[in-house]
Amino acid sequence: MNPLMLFGTIGTGELLLILVVALLLFGSRLPEVMHSLGRSVVMFKKGMRDGENELHDIRSEIERPVEQKPADGSKT
Repeated sequence: MNPLMLFGTIGTGELLLILVVALLLFGSRLPEVMHSLGRSVVMFKKGMRDGENELHDIRSEIERPVEQKPADGSKT
């Protein structure tokens, strides 16, 4: 049996308790913390998108057929 299954999901009461504890811990800094968290998520998504684009570029470079040049150097 998975030990995490004992906890179940977060209900409304638990979520409210978490928000109250966060407000008590961070107080007036809570908007600043949330702003920083939002920027972190945006930067993470941008990094993931850049990584996917890089992999796509590499894959298309590998799959592109190599052009054959004539051995005598003439253009055909």
